[in-house]
Amino acid sequence: MNDKPENGAAEEQQVAPLTVNGQYIKDLSFESPNAPTILTELQNAQPNVNVNVDVNAVKLEGPEGVNLFEVTLDITADLKLEEKVGFILELKYAGVFTLNVPDEHINAILLIECPRMLFPYARNLISDTTRDGGFVPLFLQPIDFAGMYQANALKAADDAIEDTEKVIAEKSDDDSKTVN
Repeated sequence: MNDKPENGAAEEQQVAPLTVNGQYIKDLSFESPNAPTILTELQNAQPNVNVNVDVNAVKLEGPEGVNLFEVTLDITADLKLEEKVGFILELKYAGVFTLNVPDEHINAILLIECPRMLFPYARNLISDTTRDGGFVPLFLQPIDFAGMYQANALKAADDAIEDTEKVIAEKSDDDSKTVN
C-alpha cells in the first residue's frame, strides 16, 4: 500500500488555525450577604438581575514563532431585591490558545472565536454556582461576541476621531494666539 499522495506532491503538514491548549477558572467568587432571609423573600418577588461580560486577551511568552494567547471571560452578575443584595458572582474563566492565522485576523479570533468557545463552560459554572448558592440557577443567554467586537471597534474609531478633532481644535487655538 502506498501512503504517498497519488499526484506525487509532497505532503504538507496541516496546522490548525486555532488550538485550545487549556481552559481554567482563574477566579470565582460567590457572595450571598443576606442569606438566608433573602431566599424566603425571593419566593414571592421578582428580583433584578444584572450581568456584565468583558473579554480580555494577552499574548503569552512561548516558543519563537508561536502565537500563544490567554483569553479571559470576565463575567459579573448580581441579583437584587429592591436594594437588598441576593448574590454577587464574579467569574474569570480563561483559556490558552495557539493561533496560526495572518496577523490581521488575530484580534477578531481572540475576541470573537475564543470567547465563543469558552462561554458554554463559563455559563455552566455560573448556573451551577447560583444553584448551589440556594438560588434559582442563572442561565445566561448566548452572547453575540461578534457584535461586541464590532461595537468596540466602532467606539474606538469614534474615540480616535474625537481625539483628532480635539488636537486640531487645540492647534487652531494655539495658532490664533500666536497671530494676535
